[in-house]
Amino acid sequence: MFRIISSIAAGLAFLASVGVQAAPPTVADNAPDSYTVVKGDTLWGISGRFLQEPWRWPEVWEMNEDEIKNPHLIYPGQIVVLDRSGPFLRIGQRIGAGGNMGNAPIGDGKLEPRIYQTPVDEAISTIPLKAIAPFLARPLVVDGNVLEGAATIVATETNRVYLARGDTVFAKDVDENIDKWAIFRPSKPLVDPANRQVIGYEALYLGSAKVMERPDATAPKAGDARAENPVTLEVVEAIEEIGVGDKMLPTDDDLIFSYAPHAPKELIDARLVSIYRGVSEAGKFNVISISAGVRDGLEPGHVLAMFRDRGTSTHERKVYALPEKRYGMAMVFRVFDRVSYALIMDTDGQAAVGDALRNP
Repeated sequence: MFRIISSIAAGLAFLASVGVQAAPPTVADNAPDSYTVVKGDTLWGISGRFLQEPWRWPEVWEMNEDEIKNPHLIYPGQIVVLDRSGPFLRIGQRIGAGGNMGNAPIGDGKLEPRIYQTPVDEAISTIPLKAIAPFLARPLVVDGNVLEGAATIVATETNRVYLARGDTVFAKDVDENIDKWAIFRPSKPLVDPANRQVIGYEALYLGSAKVMERPDATAPKAGDARAENPVTLEVVEAIEEIGVGDKMLPTDDDLIFSYAPHAPKELIDARLVSIYRGVSEAGKFNVISISAGVRDGLEPGHVLAMFRDRGTSTHERKVYALPEKRYGMAMVFRVFDRVSYALIMDTDGQAAVGDALRNP
């Protein structure tokens, strides 16, 4: 499939998505007049070359609210041009050996749009997809309601402790319309640092399976007539021990992240709950879970500022509450009811459990 692009047309005002800003985006110190996109770039990183606040690039691209959910704007080989009067960012492509760009003066000096084709799957991503890819198709957070409704493995075909690809398992409560399943085990509780309440359980991903055979309700039952016939599944992936009692949830290997950054419409006041891989501190491009989700108004693409509590200080028998320090930015990429996962994009210090995340 190919996408035809000439230049980015001015869209609807972006205020509905990002909220009213006190001031327009500020051009970064030493920002170049143009930049040629290369493979491996991200929209956030490219925008950081031009803007002091890279997450605000949808505003200077003049994107409308629909486009933030599919921001396939630029591709390797294109040139990003900075118009400092806005500021605005626009794109073009080198034409011929002379290096002219689409929508650039050619010949008699008049502007002439250039239309070209580029495979969509080569589009530059918003953020580094390698950092979040394992989190997109797998279950991450489950609560009591999810566990009660989850499918359950009731038997294995062999007595092996560790199942491998191609092994058979049998499960109950398997939705008749779903064939692809992620296998998981409820792991550690996720506790909100602000009130110490359990807001969910992190799911330990064990592997995946696909339905091979469903029971025939009209077929006679062998042995005990009261017995139920489970669904037969084949293990497609096994990265941890899989056994009887483990849970299954529907999975979608085709789930992708293609949102542009934008500010939440609702007022968000969340806390950093955990850091992926259980480390105590995190930095740029680390994945974190936070104590806010769908019920709080969060959605993929929302950007949050990160704040560190500096604690208190005592001087001459008086206690002083030190102001928080804003030290970084995180972008939400997957949202559950009360918990979300975000990628740390910019930071000038280490993030730690208990840090605050609020509207930028």
